[in-house]
Amino acid sequence: MKASLKGEDIPSHVTASAGDDRRFLKSVHDNVHGNMYLDPLSLKFIDTEQFQRLRDLKQLGMTYLVYPGAVHSRFEHSLGVYWLANKAMDKLKRYQGLELGIEQIDVQTVKLAGLLHDVGHGPFSHMFEREFLPRVVNGLKWSHEDMSLKMTDYIVDEHNIDIDPENLKKVKDMINASERSISTSFKEKSFLYDIVANGRNGIDVDKFDYISRDSRACGLGCNFQFRRLFENMRVIDDEICYRAKEYLTVHKLFSSRADLHRTVYMHPKVKAIELMCVDAMIKANDYLQIASFIDDPAQYWKLDDTILKTIETSSHQELKESRDLILRIRRRDLYQFCNQFAVPKDKLDHFKVATPQDIVCSQRSGGITLKEEDIIVTNVKIDLTRGRENPLESIKFFEDFASTEKFSIKDDRISHLLPACYQDMIVRVYAKKPELVEAVSEAFENFQMRTYGMKTQVHGTPNSKKKRQRS
Repeated sequence: MKASLKGEDIPSHVTASAGDDRRFLKSVHDNVHGNMYLDPLSLKFIDTEQFQRLRDLKQLGMTYLVYPGAVHSRFEHSLGVYWLANKAMDKLKRYQGLELGIEQIDVQTVKLAGLLHDVGHGPFSHMFEREFLPRVVNGLKWSHEDMSLKMTDYIVDEHNIDIDPENLKKVKDMINASERSISTSFKEKSFLYDIVANGRNGIDVDKFDYISRDSRACGLGCNFQFRRLFENMRVIDDEICYRAKEYLTVHKLFSSRADLHRTVYMHPKVKAIELMCVDAMIKANDYLQIASFIDDPAQYWKLDDTILKTIETSSHQELKESRDLILRIRRRDLYQFCNQFAVPKDKLDHFKVATPQDIVCSQRSGGITLKEEDIIVTNVKIDLTRGRENPLESIKFFEDFASTEKFSIKDDRISHLLPACYQDMIVRVYAKKPELVEAVSEAFENFQMRTYGMKTQVHGTPNSKKKRQRS
């Protein structure tokens, strides 16, 4: 990828109208999508310190310590989503442009939404907002999507970017579309809000890029072909619909995402490292005031993954506990994954989140006495984006390109091999010290017996792990 992506040499009067004129586009070669072309207005956002910050945010956080190739950044992903948003608009404009009234400004707006959708992301993937902030700021409702909106405004103001306020509002609405109701929020060309962050049914170019990019980086195969969906989509009644014969292609989108959650994002060792990283940041928060960065975009853009190196190389006594935890990560002295079980399908409706207290209360008398601070319990939810519901029931299909009617398709009309349940809940337990693994594992088994009347884990904790001591 080229190191410099300068856009200031392009006259300002052409930035909004250059369109696909190659004279005004900069090319970047991406290892997933090949040559991508960046338009002048987008370059004005890219060539800012706030957007360049994304280079220092790994797309998959601490995952690279388990999958060494997973060192790609939010910067690459954001350019990829920009390019796929452009590709989606190109297909729609080519085949239905006149019918849908698609204008060049619509294309530009969707591309900017794709480019800026993650500009407010925090360090270490989703760990910052889901694990760290809730534990240091009680009751806080904060999301990287909301911060992306604030950061977009900040970039426009800070760098005097000439963009129509109404179009800027549309960009921000598209970034946050997954959090809003399509039917009530967007009155005109609502299909445009399905492209980057699809709150209607979950099919969007954000997923197209990260599924392909993350699978490649981790050395995993990916049998989902998003290009087939580009070729087999059309807008009917202001909604992007897909050709019925591509039902299984759509299903592979959601199943591929679930597979990545199971094998990569929620990998037991990845989570162990993330849990240690969270604890290190929590212990450092009082001194470094990390959480205060979220109050102001002017400060927030200075926060990235290098915060860990700041802690690790500091000599301040106030950061010693945090440094010790990071040193344990470096030396692979990790929190120990003891075991896990999948909540039985018939118990999902009444599932109660498991806690360290549950495990401590399940230990037998005698031997090591466990304390809640010795244990971490995670309740991992893996689904197809719609919780217990089948996301494909929210998607509309059409028969062929001569059709003007859209319809839904039930799973059993396609195959009886498709899943009948759309969510897993996995309960895991970790011991913070190797010498506690045996006691924690035994208490975890007792907890299962108390809760379900049987052991629901696949197998017992290996004896080799039970007997491991701190070196």
